[in-house]
Amino acid sequence: MSKFNRLLPFFFALSYLGFAAGASAQLGRAATPAEIQAWNIDVRADFKGLPQGSGSVAKGAEIWEAKCASCHGSFGEANNFVSPVIGGTTLSDTKSGRVARLTDNSYPSRTTMMKVSQLSTLWDYINRAMPWTQPKSMAPDEVYAVVAYMLNTADVVPDNFILSDKNMMATQSLLPNRNGKTTQHALWPGTEFGAISKPDVRAIRCMSNCSETAVVSSKIPAYAMSAHGNLAEQNRLLGPARGQVTESPQKAAQKVSMASVKASDSADMTAITKILSDNSCSACHGMENKLVGPSFKDIAAKYGKKDSTAYLADKIKNGGAGVWGAIPMPAQGIRDEQIAIIARWLSN
Repeated sequence: MSKFNRLLPFFFALSYLGFAAGASAQLGRAATPAEIQAWNIDVRADFKGLPQGSGSVAKGAEIWEAKCASCHGSFGEANNFVSPVIGGTTLSDTKSGRVARLTDNSYPSRTTMMKVSQLSTLWDYINRAMPWTQPKSMAPDEVYAVVAYMLNTADVVPDNFILSDKNMMATQSLLPNRNGKTTQHALWPGTEFGAISKPDVRAIRCMSNCSETAVVSSKIPAYAMSAHGNLAEQNRLLGPARGQVTESPQKAAQKVSMASVKASDSADMTAITKILSDNSCSACHGMENKLVGPSFKDIAAKYGKKDSTAYLADKIKNGGAGVWGAIPMPAQGIRDEQIAIIARWLSN
């Protein structure tokens, strides 16, 4: 190894000379229009970047029940482990454009619909981040429908309303807190919201009597720690970025084969895995460990070998509360044939 170490500088010199000789050649290649478009999905406050599409309140109610209600409640009122998204607004707020309860200290809740002032922000966030377990999985029409349902639940639009890229700007004028944010700060790079001569950030730098440097870092909530796997294993060892170790002992235990949780002769485990993933069941139920709800292992131990298929199918479809604690399980918008597979897997 000592001989090899002595030759390392020579090898590095050869590598450098080879790179210098081909320095005129461009490393990599230009991104294709399709690759750029895949990342260029943001929607600006002036609605530039908004894709074509539309969605009705009725369609949004179906999507919400299937993909959103398990975390946010059927009407956006849930606050078990996320803040409520609906509530706290009135018809007077819709007329004035300013939510009165934001300045009322006797009303402690702060819902999404109380705070959001730009409809583009609501659409953009849902499009890129929801549902929590499958971000960026909804088509534009589905996002329009979900936003329409949220607006209807907040009494902003009627039951027969259809939200689209054509009426987004007009709908923006109905938001309860549309006047809750100012654009008079000259920080917007264009003139779409009016030209302001000077920004409002004209402070003088102070470099004396400085306090001790604070260390700023983010912290993932415990319930979301391993939602996207172990981040430490998803970063290269080159460069300054390092992923936090986010794989909890509970998550590591869940890597055990699903067949060890409960054997099943009546259903293909691969199909069951896909059903649980497609319908976000694993967001609330771990294989061997309790998350928001009981683990599948505990459910199987309680109801297995008791001819409970029909009972479990009813609970999955219609929801329930009180059996496993205070947190209710909302009704699930899963197809009947898939519900039957899950119920049969847990009870046989």
